[in-house]
Amino acid sequence: MSLSDTPAAPDPSASSVPGTGPESSTAALAEPTQKVTARWVTGLVLVNVGINAAFFGPINIFIGQQAIGIDEANKEAILSLVTGCGAAVSLVANPLFGALSDRTVSGFGRRAPWVLAGAILATAALLAMSGATAVALMVLFWCLVQLGANAAYAAITAAVPDRVPVQQRGGVGGLAAMGQTVGILLGAVFGAVVSGNYMVGYTMCAAALLFSVLPYLFHRNDPPLPRELRPPFSWGSFLRGFWISPARYPDFAWAWLTRFLVNVCNQMTIVYLLFFLRDVLKHEDPALGVLTLTGIYAVMVMITAVIAGPWSDRLGRRKPFVIGSSAIIAVAGLTMAFFPVWTGALIGAGILGVGFGAYLAVDFALLTQVLPQAADRGKDMGVINVANSLPQVFAPVLAFLAVTYFGGYLTLFITAAVIGLLGAVFVVKIKGVD
Repeated sequence: MSLSDTPAAPDPSASSVPGTGPESSTAALAEPTQKVTARWVTGLVLVNVGINAAFFGPINIFIGQQAIGIDEANKEAILSLVTGCGAAVSLVANPLFGALSDRTVSGFGRRAPWVLAGAILATAALLAMSGATAVALMVLFWCLVQLGANAAYAAITAAVPDRVPVQQRGGVGGLAAMGQTVGILLGAVFGAVVSGNYMVGYTMCAAALLFSVLPYLFHRNDPPLPRELRPPFSWGSFLRGFWISPARYPDFAWAWLTRFLVNVCNQMTIVYLLFFLRDVLKHEDPALGVLTLTGIYAVMVMITAVIAGPWSDRLGRRKPFVIGSSAIIAVAGLTMAFFPVWTGALIGAGILGVGFGAYLAVDFALLTQVLPQAADRGKDMGVINVANSLPQVFAPVLAFLAVTYFGGYLTLFITAAVIGLLGAVFVVKIKGVD
């Protein structure tokens, strides 16, 4: 894999139309028209499973248990610190690795090298995390997990607009959302199975991540970028490329903002779930409670994702689905706020799953339709993915302030709902997608 400078490069857009320029450049940069195979989609889904098990097993269960073991009195602060620092790393890592994958010249393709390298780094960091006995080590190793997993995630996300035609993206987005949800559920299963032994839990997450990327790597359909099509490198232009002007690309800006707001809502709803069950609902087995709620959430996500994605493809419309699903996500927060009992939690989990499944599938398809240009898909999807990562910085801080200083979990869940409703409202500002 090479990222070095080249003396000159022709305009990639000149080769992005089928029938012009070298055949390999058409494959690497053209707008895809041929539907992807079931085998390729399966590989994509499995990568999403592994990455999300590696993310959410620790976030929802193991970091909290580890924090209790280190300093129970300050467990909320430790959880917020560790997850917040890791999310801060992901803010930089996702667009950075997306941009690097855009420029990667390799016989193995542009995206696949970063999927492999990222998975290896995150796996090693998860294993190291299992033995961390101090908060500083937890922060360090979790940041490395985020670095590696985001490299893999940036690359696999960019593979969708690379290879999937627009009329298939809702369906593929729905299946990718299903993979994300299975990964979250798998992390919760690990948490319940290990019965508080977070060291074993981290090891299981590491194994799931490493093995999940293999099917994609063996059937990656990742055409290489010809060396002569890679633009000359300069730090100035490289760094400036991460700023995508809202004035020039308003649909991209509104899509980014709405995704950010809805993800803040979702993260605030779930970030303290373990502590909510333990301290407010007095659940006798909080880890099992998290598994139960995650299971309900996961089932509903998978159902609505695989229905809403293809449905939006058939209708050729995205915005009504995104607006409706964003509002449903906000209703889940209100349910948790005003019915702080186990039954309310069960209902809230189901509502959250219904909304987030449809949202993940259709909003992903919408996002791929507002990207500025084909040559920068990885970087631009990385910038979009900041809207997934940045809430992991904001949400723990907002959650900590709400729970500790401003009224507790009632304030937390109401605030989450208001933010989610704003995300629904601003979708109407997107003009280039129906």
